[in-house]
Amino acid sequence: MRRLVPAVGLFFLAPLVAEYLLGDIPVTALAGLIVLAPWYGGGALLIRETCRRAGWGWPGIVALGLAFGVVEEGLVTESLFDPGYAGKHLLAHGYVPGLGIGASWTVFVLTLHVVWSICTPIAMVELLSRRRPTTTWLGRIGLGVTAVLFVAGGVVTAAQNHAQFHFVAPAGRLAGAAVVALLLVVLAAVLGRGRGAPVSAEGRVPPAWLLGTASLVVTSVVTSLWYLAKDSVPSWLYVVLVLAGYAAGVPLVRHWSGLRGWGPAHRLALAAGALLTYAWQGFVTAHMLVPASPAVTLVSHVVFALGALVLVAATALRIHRDGRVDVARPGAAPTVETEGAASRAR
Repeated sequence: MRRLVPAVGLFFLAPLVAEYLLGDIPVTALAGLIVLAPWYGGGALLIRETCRRAGWGWPGIVALGLAFGVVEEGLVTESLFDPGYAGKHLLAHGYVPGLGIGASWTVFVLTLHVVWSICTPIAMVELLSRRRPTTTWLGRIGLGVTAVLFVAGGVVTAAQNHAQFHFVAPAGRLAGAAVVALLLVVLAAVLGRGRGAPVSAEGRVPPAWLLGTASLVVTSVVTSLWYLAKDSVPSWLYVVLVLAGYAAGVPLVRHWSGLRGWGPAHRLALAAGALLTYAWQGFVTAHMLVPASPAVTLVSHVVFALGALVLVAATALRIHRDGRVDVARPGAAPTVETEGAASRAR
């Protein structure tokens, strides 16, 4: 039961972050979790359990998160190929005729899934859990049930999307999306089996507060530039800026995570920055996918934003208390950071 609690937490936190915190769905439509949790939560949970069981770590989680995004937007909702998706003409920005996609929309929406649908919920629940991040939460039966729920959630989501937008992409593009998703699964295995950054006493890790601020600023810029890219910022400039940010930020985080000073507080800082970006972004969302009155919309934004703040505060308090216990008991079991360091050293 102790392992099941964080699994259930991730199952529901993933859709709450991905859709509700962003401002797409009001608090009055929480019943929508019946469909969203199996898809988003099931996906996040399967990715987390697969990578923890196989020892693929965060490189594997990121790669599988990208695969999840390709499956959702390429095969389930087909927004990558639908020129009139949700009436927003998303493919008009940086259209690539040979692939049938809009470059800026593709980069933007896949980033949303990697960072917010998958990585941020996993990081928050792992940090809040009393168990080490490498501990698996589900047995074979639990994995089987989760997989069934995930597939069912995908089928229902696809059916609802088709009933609403009546679009079916050409078979070649659907097949291409499926191949890309499979290649990303292979990439997850390759990256996960590689050696992590070597543990070293040399080098300085940025303070957690500075890392959190940088996370908030960078993720806010990524989301904000997308809206500008539709009007005043050239689409390809947006794509280049975002990809350049990945090229600079990922190696830095990888390097810092290999230093002895890296710990749970730094992982929380990265996740919290992203979480708070969605919290403020919800207030400026043009309209909800589920219609709601202005009063309900505002209340929804406030409720979910406060929920995000409470989650960050509770996790920070938990990390602080665990740190005090570890300092007071030199013979205590390995902490999250020592466990991670030992794993990288191997």
